Amino acid sequence: MMTSVDPDLMRVLADPLRLRIVTLLAQETLCSTHLIEETGAKQTNLSNHLRVLREAGVVETEPCGRYLYYRLRPDVIASLAGQFAELAESARRAADNKRACP
Repeated sequence: MMTSVDPDLMRVLADPLRLRIVTLLAQETLCSTHLIEETGAKQTNLSNHLRVLREAGVVETEPCGRYLYYRLRPDVIASLAGQFAELAESARRAADNKRACP
């Protein structure tokens, strides 16, 4: 039985800045200062996007002195990739299925 792709997670990752943040965090753990430098986003805007990613479970934080580092949770991304893989496999199996028009 195919599961559907998580629509809430898709909405979270659909924002270009959040997707850029996720892409950067896939390469290394970064603090907000690094993310501001890399993305060019304003502090408040970046903080709002990081909050959304944190609440969705996509990133986790690690305090380090007066800084807060952000790390991507690869299990969440892997789960989403698995959902898309299932969707693709279902489409392959259903390629010849065609519902007749009335």
